[in-house]
Amino acid sequence: MSSVAEGEVSIEPLFTPFECGSLRLSNRFVMSPMTREMSPGNLLGDGAAAYYARRIAGGCAMVVTEGSAIAHPVSHASSRVPNFYGDSLPRWKGVAEEVHAKGGAIFAQLWHTGLYRGREDTLNPQEPSIAASILGEDDGSVRAMTTRDIEDVVDAYAASAAHAYEIGFDGVEIHGAHGYLPDQFFWPPMNKRTDDYGGSIENRVRFAVEVIAEMRRRTAPDFPIMLRFSQWKGAKYDAQVARTPQELEAWLTPLADAGVDIFDASTRRFWLPEFEGSDMNLAGWAKKVTGKASMTVGSVGLESPLEVSKIGEMNGADVSTANLRRLVEMFDRGDFDLVALGRIVLTNPDWPSLVRAGRFDAIRPYDAAAVAERLECAAQSAIV
Repeated sequence: MSSVAEGEVSIEPLFTPFECGSLRLSNRFVMSPMTREMSPGNLLGDGAAAYYARRIAGGCAMVVTEGSAIAHPVSHASSRVPNFYGDSLPRWKGVAEEVHAKGGAIFAQLWHTGLYRGREDTLNPQEPSIAASILGEDDGSVRAMTTRDIEDVVDAYAASAAHAYEIGFDGVEIHGAHGYLPDQFFWPPMNKRTDDYGGSIENRVRFAVEVIAEMRRRTAPDFPIMLRFSQWKGAKYDAQVARTPQELEAWLTPLADAGVDIFDASTRRFWLPEFEGSDMNLAGWAKKVTGKASMTVGSVGLESPLEVSKIGEMNGADVSTANLRRLVEMFDRGDFDLVALGRIVLTNPDWPSLVRAGRFDAIRPYDAAAVAERLECAAQSAIV
């Protein structure tokens, strides 16, 4: 682990307030959505309130929840991810109250896995999964969505957004990245439709546009809606929906016009340029082409962009001068508005506070096995 002498780099610019609609944040750090699979029977687990509130106490201004299933029969990833409807709602309300008590904000990440549903390990295993299109041999395990399916899923997303608004959440995020259902419409290799939802980019964004517009209609004009989007899909890290800034603009502008307030640009390395001829990352380009706020993510606390030998290991807690300086430089020039922290705040819930204080020696390396054991053992404890 490297250390940085006090005063050598300052992250104070990232401790300035942020506003978006009704959202008010004290700084720019956000806990990124991370699946925990600690909700047996799809009922939110008892330790969730302490888990999320702990990250607020550690210096994040906001948390985005783990992916939570909308009320559609085949939306779930597994039997251990929480619902965002029914009996889980009172528990989610308690989570929001705990987060607010610590002075933070909370967004619900709403999730429909589509083609990537864990069919044999979740609700309604007898029902085929749904997707934009059937890919490969039709063995009955997946079916292409009908117009009625699209209407039903739009309704389910909007209903969960309305629930979030009603129980006191500060906003919602649609998981439209990594090959999940909205992304199955965005990306041509997964969308072979010949109707109004396939073909041109205008058609491929239509499903998400309808989801966002209906969410907006059922919440409030100033209730923030965030969209997580990505170029990469699953393990296909070289995938691209947009090959140029112009294609990105054609993809994101209709979504912004429909009601997206913040674009959560999911990348694996925040410092990597998205397009040739510019050193801006995906979050920077999202903000530039839409005029909306954006959030960057990708190894902020795990490795240094200047220590190439570490790239790919993903198990260090290297917080180098180069890494932080680059982050602040990109923020200062207006590339993005928020910074999402992932695995580093599982091991170090107080990472923002530690870095702000220059206490780099107190930061522990990320250890997946240790984190899993700690979360399981402390599921009902405030130390999670």
